[in-house]
Amino acid sequence: MPLFPRVAQAYDRRMHDRLRIVALDRLQTGESANPAPERILAGIPRTRVSNQYTDPTQQFFCGMWTSTSGKWRIRYTEHEFCVITEGRVRIESTSGDKYEFRAGDAFVVPAGFEGTWEVVEPCKKWYSIFEAHASSAGLETDP
Repeated sequence: MPLFPRVAQAYDRRMHDRLRIVALDRLQTGESANPAPERILAGIPRTRVSNQYTDPTQQFFCGMWTSTSGKWRIRYTEHEFCVITEGRVRIESTSGDKYEFRAGDAFVVPAGFEGTWEVVEPCKKWYSIFEAHASSAGLETDP
């Protein structure tokens, strides 16, 4: 039981009153988020990201991502859920596993995944990302 139950209840009500559904806008253009030049393997991919929601802990994000054709190396530190709404992509792991996704496909890229991401046809995707802070993931951090 909280030391000051009425204060805790009032705080819970205020936080609850602030909770709102966030409608995502597929037409937002976002900002440039091109792969680092040293990661690019083919083409000149031009990517944009429109992050439309971030939770208060800064661990969960979602929005729209777009890219022109190209291929680059990837290394995920986060878990990402993707839904391709336009275009086609190929993803290959460093161990050689190959995946291809197109409009209507949904998939998850787990944290720790390494390989390549290739946009075969200009692509648009919804994304949801979870990246645990070291302290909440049970990992020790350097002081």
